[in-house]
Amino acid sequence: MPTLYVENVPKDLYQALRARARKNRSSIAAEVIALLKDNVPTPAELKRRKRAFEELMRLQASTPPGPGPAKPPAKPGKKPSEVDLGI
Repeated sequence: MPTLYVENVPKDLYQALRARARKNRSSIAAEVIALLKDNVPTPAELKRRKRAFEELMRLQASTPPGPGPAKPPAKPGKKPSEVDLGI
């Protein structure tokens, strides 16, 4: 497995990372790996996201439009057909 060395980490960032590792009861190295997994997509993950997006677009394009805007309620004293005709 490859090894990653990081130099010149800002002190406040390192302290935040150390606090996060303590909170999660893990080492700083394990915390860095978890953060990388959560935030750096692999080529396989990018491919999966692309397929999911394309499927979403396909479904959206094939969904029929809804019934349209709702008709206004009938006004008192008028028949619903008169309201629909704008009378």
